[in-house]
Amino acid sequence: MTHPKLSSICVFCGSSAGNRPEYAAMAVLLGEFLLEKQVTLVYGGANVGLMGILADTMLAGGGKVIGVMPRSLVEREVAHNNLTAMHIVGGMQERKALMADFSDAFLALPGAFGTLDELFEVLTWNQLGIVNKPVGLLNISGFFTHLVAMLDHAVAERFLRPEHRGMLQIDEDLPRLWTKLERYEPLRAEKWIEGLKEGKI
Repeated sequence: MTHPKLSSICVFCGSSAGNRPEYAAMAVLLGEFLLEKQVTLVYGGANVGLMGILADTMLAGGGKVIGVMPRSLVEREVAHNNLTAMHIVGGMQERKALMADFSDAFLALPGAFGTLDELFEVLTWNQLGIVNKPVGLLNISGFFTHLVAMLDHAVAERFLRPEHRGMLQIDEDLPRLWTKLERYEPLRAEKWIEGLKEGKI
């Protein structure tokens, strides 16, 4: 089966650079990788942390960068002023929906509440069939290892179906993860709640 080329990707990542140089180094590497592949970056629009490093790397190489930011954050002076395009929206839900519309796939780098919120929202949208786009987790220096273990625990405890767990593509190697995203097959499950057809719910 021939898979369409990914022409744009939404990256979720921290507004902090973290305390390991590997995090910032990977943001630079990702920017250079996207430039090489001529992929448009869609992100939260900030000029700080991993977000700023990634955007600046892309812009320095002549890449296309689209930011989406709620007005309340712009007013806090964290908006990047030199993007290819910046979309100012009313709130966080509008932000996530617009970023999804602009993107062929999603990728998470290290971050905190905001990054995890965005990651799990698009996974939930995939689970419900609202979108059918690949979602990746770049596990830099084991940052997401405990999160992955939690998801596996949710499968073992039968809160998460294995096929839904499989929607999240995980790797510590960027080129390998990109290949997984390119080869992703949208989930086609008859049901998503255990026991629904059996009348147990």
